[in-house]
Amino acid sequence: MARYRDPVCKLCRREGMKLFLKGDRCFSVKCAIEKRNYAPGQHGQRRTKLSDYCTQLREKQKTRRIYGVLERQFRKYFRLAEQQKGMSGQNLIRILEQRLDSVVHRLGFAASRAQSRMLISHGHFLVNGRKTDIPSYRLRPGETIEVRPKSREMVAIKAALEGAKKRPLPSWLELDADNLKGTVRSTPTREEIAIPVEEQLIVALYSK
Repeated sequence: MARYRDPVCKLCRREGMKLFLKGDRCFSVKCAIEKRNYAPGQHGQRRTKLSDYCTQLREKQKTRRIYGVLERQFRKYFRLAEQQKGMSGQNLIRILEQRLDSVVHRLGFAASRAQSRMLISHGHFLVNGRKTDIPSYRLRPGETIEVRPKSREMVAIKAALEGAKKRPLPSWLELDADNLKGTVRSTPTREEIAIPVEEQLIVALYSK
């Protein structure tokens, strides 16, 4: 299976902004953007004028990297977003945000979406009381997510919950920190999803 395996800090440098792919490291002075805020590679410091196509492509790549989704799956989500009522771009972001790996990260059970995918794949979470090991599982309002009883003492999960105190909990989610359990209260609106993405550029790219 194709998967990016190089240092993820290069992705942030390529997009010229923090994508928060490394958990707490992104909030420290060790963050690559703090040290070298230019694109990686031999010609990374050159200033170039971006075409409209390049601007749209970069926005699509940035969104894919934030959510850790491969191109084929991203296109599938876009086609699904087009079939739904409303604006395709907002529908796309909503679908990505409702993925299990994204919700586990938002609840604070994982320091990053990459760690969230790993923990889910290893079977550390229950959805509606049942073990679920599919990171792309799409959650709906009313569904619950909780850490398995056998996994509640994991150092990684405890550290993630401590670090999550720096981030606000989205209003469409509810967290029971004592029982390590979260609930999807409603379908998120675009205003409730805090990511630096201009989704209309993605729509323009795929509409060509």
